[in-house]
Formats: sequence, structure tokens, C-alpha cells
Amino acid sequence: MDKLVERLPAGRGPLATAPALAVQFFLIPLAVVAVTAAIYVGFRTLLTDGRTAQDYLTEIRTGGDNRRWPAAYELSRLMADPEVRRSDPTLAPGLIEAFEQSKEGDPRVRRYLALALGRLDAPAPPRAAQLLTAALDDADSETQISAIWALGALKEPSALPRIEQLYGSDDPGVRKMVVYALGAIPQASASRVLETALNDPAADVQWNAAVALARHGRRDGVPVLRRMLDREYLERAVQARVEADADTDPAGDVMISGLQAVAALREQSLRDPVAAISRGDKNLKVRQAALEALKVIGA
Repeated sequence: MDKLVERLPAGRGPLATAPALAVQFFLIPLAVVAVTAAIYVGFRTLLTDGRTAQDYLTEIRTGGDNRRWPAAYELSRLMADPEVRRSDPTLAPGLIEAFEQSKEGDPRVRRYLALALGRLDAPAPPRAAQLLTAALDDADSETQISAIWALGALKEPSALPRIEQLYGSDDPGVRKMVVYALGAIPQASASRVLETALNDPAADVQWNAAVALARHGRRDGVPVLRRMLDREYLERAVQARVEADADTDPAGDVMISGLQAVAALREQSLRDPVAAISRGDKNLKVRQAALEALKVIGA
């Protein structure tokens, strides 16, 4: 026993070694956790931008070229929040002024500001509608697309003649946005452009036209809606996008839009394909959309 005791150096008994064990088994892991948490909080701080809509407007007016368009992008995202739109009565005038001043600058700034204007509560200030309508003449087709979307989102009837003219564009993206806007603006319910677009060379323009007509309660697009419920046809027509998300299903997205349009029309002639989709489509979201459409159509 004495020999065992002698093997322990002075001051190194069980109680003396306890602090070292605490450091090894508790404090060091705790320090690792603390450092990890600090790194996480640091990244969150970098990613979380606490700036207000007015801060972004100031950045758009005074920032450098490489800072203005990201600020315009962030502002367009913020404007989707109704609380942001209601919180500051000076926001709409500031947006209008910034958009007016953006004409000769970076087209990216102009595109995102157009999207931000489109998120104002309707009816839009008359000056906003005027500037967006004037932007339909921009040489940049992406700016045209943003302006068309904004006018459709604002349901701006005064822009209808000019929007319809843009259906003559060679850019299918412009034509697709034209039919979207015509579907969103109530006064466009009788538009002949929507009928013409049912035979557009681009399949997705046809699909948008059929959906737009359904939003107006018109059945002209039912043959196109039938094709939108045919997965085999869609998978041939839709060019699959290469994305990181393995769940990407472009054909399924088109089917969901078609099912929603069928439900809006309560289209009895398409009940059988809708029922078949609800039972057997490979995409659960599509099957759910079909079930919801069946509830509206009726048994």
C-alpha cells in the first residue's frame, strides 16, 4: 500500500487531478462549442442585413456602381412585405424618383426598381404607372419584362394598349409576360391578344395564355389546358433545367398551373384527366393540386 502511495507525486492525488480532468472533459469541449457558436453568429450577422427600405434607397442614389444594383435587388425583395410598404409614406415617392433617375444608368438597377414599383399597393400613384409604361420602350428586354410584370401586378388599365403592342416582340420572354399581364388586369378580359397567343410558336406562351384566359373565366384555352395536364407531352416540351435541387420538376410546375386554371373554370370536360392525375402522378404536389381541383369541379 505504501508503495502505491509513493507512486503518486506530491500534490498529484485524486483531488489534485480533478481540475485537469475538468479541463480535459468539460472546458475544452465547451470552448469548441463556444468558438463554433461565435463563428455561426458571425456568419448570421454577415448574412442578416438590418437595413431598411430607406437605407437601400439612399444606397441606390449615392452608392457606387457595384453597390447600387444589389441595393435595388434587396429593395425589390423588401417591398413584397406589406408591413414595409405601409410603414413609410415617403417610400413610394422615393421609389418613383429613383426609377425616374435610373433611365440612363445600370439597367439592372432599373429592372429591380420596376419590380419594386410593381409591389406598391394598387392603385399605383399615376406617376408610377406613367414611368412604367414609358419603360416599355426601353431597349433592354429584361427591363421591358420587369415593367410589364409591374403593370400587370398593379392591374394598371391605362397601359393595356401599349402592353398588347409588345406581343409583336421577337422575344418569347416578352410575349410570355404580356399574356401574364393581360391575365392579371381585369379590363383585359376581352383581349384578342390572348386568343392569338394560344397558337404562339413558344409552348410556354400558349400555356400562359390559357391560364390568363381562365383567370378571366374564358374557356377558349381549354384545349391547351388539356395538353398542360399531359405529363408525357410536357416532358417532351419542357427543357429540363440542371439544378442542384433533385426535386425540380418543370413539367409538374406546368401541370399545377394547368390544374389551378381548370379549377378556376370548374371545367367538367377535364375531370377525368384531373382524376387520373390525382391517383397516379409521380409528383405528390401535382397529385395534391389535382385533388384540390377535383373538390372545386365536383364529383
